Amino acid sequence: MSLRTKVDPIDLDIRAIVDEELSPAAQSRQLASFARAQLAEAQEVNRQALGRVPPHATFVDGRPGGSIDAVRPDGTVVFAFEMLDDVFVYIAEQLVNHAPVLTGEYRESFHLLAGGVEVPAGAQYPAASEYVFLPGVPYARKIERGLSDQAPDGVFQVVAELAQRRFGNLAKVRFTYRSTLLDYVALGGRKGGKSASAAKRSAHTIERETRLPAIVVTGRD
Repeated sequence: MSLRTKVDPIDLDIRAIVDEELSPAAQSRQLASFARAQLAEAQEVNRQALGRVPPHATFVDGRPGGSIDAVRPDGTVVFAFEMLDDVFVYIAEQLVNHAPVLTGEYRESFHLLAGGVEVPAGAQYPAASEYVFLPGVPYARKIERGLSDQAPDGVFQVVAELAQRRFGNLAKVRFTYRSTLLDYVALGGRKGGKSASAAKRSAHTIERETRLPAIVVTGRD
């Protein structure tokens, strides 16, 4: 499983050359104006690269959350964009590294869903409120319970904890169990009557029986 973007997104550190003949206040205004123009350009590059404009943090003269207008004449403005690419690549690599190997079927079954839609291998990931890594084989539950000598502690929970420790400042990464039949369960029993209730109970039973270990990634609030 591999993920990539079309072009490298921008994480911009601005150190502009300002006109030293201007007053300090005018130099600050010039630098702030330049920073805003560069931010707009970086956002457009990121939009083309990622299909969206990711949120960013602003650091003025090394201070987080500062006003751009308060930058010193000889100061710096840094826009740090929230990038999930590194998170996804890390998780994909660690899943492969931690997966037990017999036939290779298990580790080759890993896939990523963005908003419930599978992301093709090698494709850029689309904008979504939630991303989910899942295995594609039913015996993944047994592996997660430590029934493989090659992965006595499981795979998905171990990788989720590693990713959260490493990227917790960029994203929320958690381990859970998910079924790919959630849409079916949501539709079950929408019509009234006893048959609808029975169908809903049956749908929930199927959902429980088809849950697989999963890693869920969401952006930080």
